[in-house]
Amino acid sequence: MAGISDFPHLVHEALREFGDLLPNEPQRRHFAEYLTGLFVADRKNVSGINREFAQTTDQSCLNRFLTDADWDTAALNQRRLASLQQGPSTRYSEQGVIPIDNTLVDHHGELMHDVGWFWDHAEERYKIAHDYLFVNYVCTSGKHYPLDFRRFQKEDLCACLEIPFKDHTALTRELIDWVQEQNIPGTFTFDTYFTNAKILNHIHGKTLANGQPRAYVGSLKFNRKLEHKGRLLKAAALATGVAPEVRKPMKEGNHHQWYFTCTLHIPEVRHKVRIVIIWSNREDAQARIILVTNRVYWDVSRIVRTYRHRWTGTETFHREGKQQLGLGDCQLRDGEGQTRHMHLVMVAYSLLMKQLRQGHAYEWAYQQLMTIGEACRAILRETLRKTLTWAMEHIRDQAWSPERVIAHLGLAGTNT
Repeated sequence: MAGISDFPHLVHEALREFGDLLPNEPQRRHFAEYLTGLFVADRKNVSGINREFAQTTDQSCLNRFLTDADWDTAALNQRRLASLQQGPSTRYSEQGVIPIDNTLVDHHGELMHDVGWFWDHAEERYKIAHDYLFVNYVCTSGKHYPLDFRRFQKEDLCACLEIPFKDHTALTRELIDWVQEQNIPGTFTFDTYFTNAKILNHIHGKTLANGQPRAYVGSLKFNRKLEHKGRLLKAAALATGVAPEVRKPMKEGNHHQWYFTCTLHIPEVRHKVRIVIIWSNREDAQARIILVTNRVYWDVSRIVRTYRHRWTGTETFHREGKQQLGLGDCQLRDGEGQTRHMHLVMVAYSLLMKQLRQGHAYEWAYQQLMTIGEACRAILRETLRKTLTWAMEHIRDQAWSPERVIAHLGLAGTNT
């Protein structure tokens, strides 16, 4: 909405929490403007956010805040995660789940740093995009948020820049190392793309405080080779060889599935694993999914429940970040600007996640908030109330004319 006269309540809280990480008042104002724009602006890029405010600086100042200003994204991220540990519903725990996945963020031009042509499996087409790898966290409460990310750079770009090329496996291992360094507890989970020997061995090689290897649950490709009872065979062949009468029922509410589980070895994986083959119906010839974990003593329900959080922790953030908070709206060519935009989206997402599913309605929201979309709409209504209140007070108490109020709020001429 245009004509914003004051920051929303949640942004004022963010200024109190993060303001000391920014070296001066102009940068703190730009920080508040950008967060407000991510919540309520129609277009969540620099020019779109700048146009939403009644009185502000030139958009080049907001641009420089992202590209040239002296503030540390790592410090901001550490403060964000530390803040999330203060609430019981967003705190780390041993039962937490740590999903890893990548997402393509669409763009329109090829001049942005690190942008390239990538194949989108969901849309079955090539697109110009950034390829981000995210590590996320799912709490026992069901709340979730991103932890950190890496942006993939294509091999030919790395050659031009004369920097080492890092494939997805190398970047994933970096994220795993980062989680370990931060002492973040929980079980890693990921889909078939990341279930390779290098990543499985890397996670198993990390230890918890009690000396146990870190846990993972992944899904296997059906053509993956397994060592079972002295034979080397594909996972699909193993699944096909499991007779229907051997399959066991698994019930969750009114939903029934059937499973078979065993421990075995995977070539090049240096530890024993447990697999869980799942069919939708007992007589199905084709299995629905095959899961693998290094927690060979876990019961099947825990393995399945852990893997289910992969969707919660990755796809939900990717969807809501793009639809509600402008995850892919930044049009800056500068790589540092893109990185800072992503960190500010993560701050906005985390601020909203803390507000969800509380036992009371916040005064500024006038309702209990259940989704990120509801929270953004509540902030939009709050911002509109503040603007209308400001306008009425200036007309009533300071004898401003309606025309002067409209001009001050930037609602006249080309700014409407």
